[in-house]
Amino acid sequence: MLNNQEFTKRLKKVIEHYGESASSFAEKIGVQRSSISHILSGRNKPSLEFVLKVLSSFPEVELYWLMNGKGKFPSEKKSEEKITNQPTSQNQISFSEKQDLFSKPKIENPTLENSEIKKMTSSSKKEIERIIIFYKDGSFSNFEN
Repeated sequence: MLNNQEFTKRLKKVIEHYGESASSFAEKIGVQRSSISHILSGRNKPSLEFVLKVLSSFPEVELYWLMNGKGKFPSEKKSEEKITNQPTSQNQISFSEKQDLFSKPKIENPTLENSEIKKMTSSSKKEIERIIIFYKDGSFSNFEN
């Protein structure tokens, strides 16, 4: 069961982390200001729709942390993705395309045969640890040695 007081503390932490007021936060996630006010005051519990709007508007917020307080905020994994996946001038994608890439990955994990890896590394002294192929539909394949 959701502990409303603890949820409220975590929601306040999110709002403060992004430097938002309750009003601007409500606007960013697409809810009425009174909804935020009622949740923060403890009058109402958050709906599933409210929680999903927070998660989609602020990708560094993890569901498990927001609901139960377990995990980390901001999410280290998503923070790293934000830093390492910044587009270069040659490879720019829009924010919505970036969201699609992170929200709908199809993960496959095939393995390469050692002979295939040896062929690829025969001309070099370096050993390949992993090869990742990214597809335009947002999925990727991960080949590990």
